[in-house]
Amino acid sequence: MISFKRKTACLCCFSLLLALPLSASALNLYTEEYPPFNMSDAKTGALSGISVDKVVMLMQRANQAYSIKSMPWTRSYQMALQQEHSCVFSTTRTPEREAQFQWVGPLVHNNWVVFARADDSRVPKQLEDLRPYVVGGYQNDAVAEFLKHNGFEVDLAMNDADNPRKLLHKRFDFWATGEMLGTWLIQRSHLQGQIVPLFTFKQTDMYLACHLKMPAQKITYFNQILRQMERDGSTQAIERKYR
Repeated sequence: MISFKRKTACLCCFSLLLALPLSASALNLYTEEYPPFNMSDAKTGALSGISVDKVVMLMQRANQAYSIKSMPWTRSYQMALQQEHSCVFSTTRTPEREAQFQWVGPLVHNNWVVFARADDSRVPKQLEDLRPYVVGGYQNDAVAEFLKHNGFEVDLAMNDADNPRKLLHKRFDFWATGEMLGTWLIQRSHLQGQIVPLFTFKQTDMYLACHLKMPAQKITYFNQILRQMERDGSTQAIERKYR
């Protein structure tokens, strides 16, 4: 015979399960190579990184079926715009992009930094000092879009990984990118001491950006779970893994 207390507890658990959003279909999640936030293992192709780990935990806690695929940024971005059950990350939330997606986050903070050749005698100290120069960036990246929108001359690569070498070969004057990504690319290319950071010119947040037809209830639920991950220390534990 089930006691009243146990019966009440069972009913409460059943009610909580009913309150969870139903996953009618799996979400297609798209990302790019943007270490240490999103990156794939060269041998296995397995995805990891600060943002990847947070998104995986978010989907698991939401009981949401999903798949994650890493592709060039332009392709990933377009897929999330075109496919109803899709999101893209890590996406910088800008005024120009605001109405294109529904937003879950922020997932991570991302400083934008200007890098230079270590032997360059020109030492700009603020963004306006870059007006006479060509700045390296990559296609459809928020940093490059911001610079172009503000009238700077930007040399666009297909991938940011190409820009450290382009900078050293003087294909452009300075390189603007995310601080952690730039540092990671420099280290991966063994260019420490040859390329140095000059200054931070903007602090931004990056999000999981979802298709406009995603149910608003689901977006709200995802954001609630993300806040809970912050409160219980899960997000901080993930970030410590990559420092």
